[in-house]
This record gives sequence, structure tokens and C-alpha cells, in this order.
Amino acid sequence: MQPPDGRGTPYDVINQSTFSSLAAFPQQLEHFYEAIPVEYRNWTPPSWDGIPSETFTAIEQICHVRDIELDGYHVRFKRTLREDTPTLESLDGYVLSKERRYAEANASEVFAAIRGGRAETLRLLSNLTPEQCGRTAVFEGYGPLTVRSLANYLCSHDQQHLAGLQWLLGKIDAARIEA
Repeated sequence: MQPPDGRGTPYDVINQSTFSSLAAFPQQLEHFYEAIPVEYRNWTPPSWDGIPSETFTAIEQICHVRDIELDGYHVRFKRTLREDTPTLESLDGYVLSKERRYAEANASEVFAAIRGGRAETLRLLSNLTPEQCGRTAVFEGYGPLTVRSLANYLCSHDQQHLAGLQWLLGKIDAARIEA
């Protein structure tokens, strides 16, 4: 799927690098998760100092990504496109993690939901006009933004969780030499 072409300047629509990064993310996340040894997928390090994402285990990281995509960004994009300057709520990932029992999740099912959710996000973003990309909202904790801003924040969120899994891989390796 390609971002819109020929409908304004690159700033008017979702830029190619953001769109490409959003498209590549599910596979990257799955590869990083698969690099986590099975016995460490629910492991917590002795310290979370320096983690670039929320303090979630590997399985919790992917569950969080799924829920933020589906219950966070899908809702935010749709509300911003149909309502006049809505206030978009932030989701508490730690509450969701407990309520939805992330630690017990099936990774294959989580990844299927992530792939399906991201495909829907890409379909939505690829069909936007410059006017739609400029629609505004107020995002709790972020302030005023546009649909284009939301796409960039989603991309940033993706990168945080790729970094979180990489950080966990580093901690796992360190724990193995300490044992």
C-alpha cells in the first residue's frame, strides 16, 4: 500500500518515510520478539533503569502495541476525522496490562491482531486528502495536533517498543553472563 501521491506537498499528507516505517513495523516487531529466548518472554530484569519504553516484559510489550493500535490510534484517527477538534484520551497501558492479562497472551494471536490492525491503519492513511491530514484534535498529554501528527506519534510509539525489545535483549544477555 502506498501513501497518497500527487495530492499536495509532502507536508500536506503523511510523508513517505513515516508511511514506510508504519508499514514495516509489524514484521520488525515480530522479528525482535522472536529474538527473545522463549524462557525470557515473561522475564523481568532486576532493574528497569534506562528502558526506552514502558516497563513491560516482551509479551507485554507486544500486547501493549496491539491495544494502543486498535483501542488508541484507530479511535483517535476516526474521531479526529469525523469530529470537530475532539479531545482524545490517553490509555493507561499498565491498567490494560492487568485487566487484559497480557502475561498470559498467545503471541501468535497478538501478532495476527497487530498485522490486521496496522493494515487497517495503512488503508485509512493512504486514502487521506491534504485537508483530512490537517484536521485537528487535542490529545491528552500531547496537546493540539493534526491527523498527520497522530501518524507521526504512532510511528514514534512503534520505535519506542522496538527499542524496548532491543533493551530487553541486552538485559537478557547481561543476565546470562551474570548467572
